[in-house]
Amino acid sequence: MKIGIIGYGNLGRGVEIAVNAAPDMELAAVFTRRDPKSVSIISKDVPVVNVSEVADWKDKIDVMVICGGSATDLPVQTPEYAKLFNVIDSFDTHARIPEHFANVDKAAKESGHVGLISCGWDPGLFSLNRVYANAILPDGKDYTFWGKGVSQGHSDAVRRIEGVKNAKQYTIPVEAALEAVRNGENPELTTRDKHTREVFVVAKEGADKALIEKQIKEMPNYFDEYNTTVHFIDEEEFNKNHSGMAHGGFVFRSGRTGVNKENNHIIEYSLKLDSNPEFTTSVLVAYARAVKRMYDEGQRGCKTVLDVPPTYLSEKSDEELRNHLL
Repeated sequence: MKIGIIGYGNLGRGVEIAVNAAPDMELAAVFTRRDPKSVSIISKDVPVVNVSEVADWKDKIDVMVICGGSATDLPVQTPEYAKLFNVIDSFDTHARIPEHFANVDKAAKESGHVGLISCGWDPGLFSLNRVYANAILPDGKDYTFWGKGVSQGHSDAVRRIEGVKNAKQYTIPVEAALEAVRNGENPELTTRDKHTREVFVVAKEGADKALIEKQIKEMPNYFDEYNTTVHFIDEEEFNKNHSGMAHGGFVFRSGRTGVNKENNHIIEYSLKLDSNPEFTTSVLVAYARAVKRMYDEGQRGCKTVLDVPPTYLSEKSDEELRNHLL
């Protein structure tokens, strides 16, 4: 299975590592908006190509993994590249998923491809857990907590603000809310009740820090519904204390069964990740395998993780999965 990568930042590098670890995949090429000579990748003998030449690879790549940011890149890139390839992305702006799905679906159906969007751990693995938990415990409530950890999408959105040289955003669960859910109290929680956000910004020289802070705190779909603290720091402190990419989170379904709803049940799924981008891209690569299989079956259009049979994710045969993992 030949994999292509568009964009070589943290996600692109993570995809490369995951593809190199997959026995049934090989990396065909890395595409970049930068000068290819300035991009150094891990893999030997794999070409780095300017994205302007991507159409020349139309019949040479089974699945293209698009590693742009959700704020501005993926809404444009994924529908565009779905005209040429089977594609997969990690679009994570939950409020805009229906719109993004419709755009990718149209492009993929018109060109005869499969496009899988919003693949990672949330949306992605957490989405799957919410669906099965809702089906199992229909009388109940959902709760999702992220962190404490670095959000790639939110950090990227801050870095795109004029005057920002670098930034890192941490999502932090409110501990009292987390414990109330875990204890089966079924609290009513607003978005603001569940998380706080903390942003560390290196501003460019002469930048209007007050304006940057205002734009961060008022950014729709990212910060406007949260209590957000913004810290301005110098580059030395940023590199010393904010170079890691750890993250994680929890999905809960608290529900009741019984004639009189006397029995309480809690489903909890959690992740603790040393490297958010490397874990996210490991999920992307597993689902890239599914994209190729769905395409080979004759499926077309946009898909999400909710549409993919679990067996399509593994390089193991159905018989091996039944014998060892069922």
